[in-house]
Amino acid sequence: MSTAAVPTPFTQTARSAEASQTPGGLIIFLNGTSSSGKSSIAKELLPILDDTYFYMPVDAFHAMRTTPRDLAPDQLQSVLKHTWMGFHRAVAGMAAGGNNIVVDHVLSEQWRLLDCLALFASADVVLVGVHCPLPELEQREQMRGDRPPGLAARQIAQVHAHGLYDIECDTSATSPLDCARQIRDFLPQRPNPTAFEQLKSIRHAEPPTG
Repeated sequence: MSTAAVPTPFTQTARSAEASQTPGGLIIFLNGTSSSGKSSIAKELLPILDDTYFYMPVDAFHAMRTTPRDLAPDQLQSVLKHTWMGFHRAVAGMAAGGNNIVVDHVLSEQWRLLDCLALFASADVVLVGVHCPLPELEQREQMRGDRPPGLAARQIAQVHAHGLYDIECDTSATSPLDCARQIRDFLPQRPNPTAFEQLKSIRHAEPPTG
């Protein structure tokens, strides 16, 4: 003779959580090379957005990490990749909890984009291309003094290789505040499908390799 399970406080809480799923937050994804002006745009963008947003720059995650000095290059690369993977999952988790996010990232390796495509709700991502000509990037690098020389030059070919964006800005021709205003004003009219949705469709349509 079977008996019905008696609901416990835990199961009741779990069912309540399932019944009231929080809508995902919007991700404003700023992608550009080092020194392209992403953080400057974010600084101007956050105060003028209508809703509450969290600013999640990848550099903040690197700053949390302690790294032993005697790591071999391949070990260091593994540590860095795990940091990037954790960053992507932290962004996805915050957005899944209903939080709006401004992401500051560098998609200078293809796997980073593919990882984000797999993790993020594509309809809720506004992909922003932050552009700047290489001579200006090199000048900014030199003035900053906190970036390895040639970093932007090494990144620039791959960062924008995927080609598709929802909105793009050139920080050599437009101030950070004006870029921020353009992004803010774009949000109510973001496209359907989004750039992330199109990129995911392209990825799924590609024949398997290997």
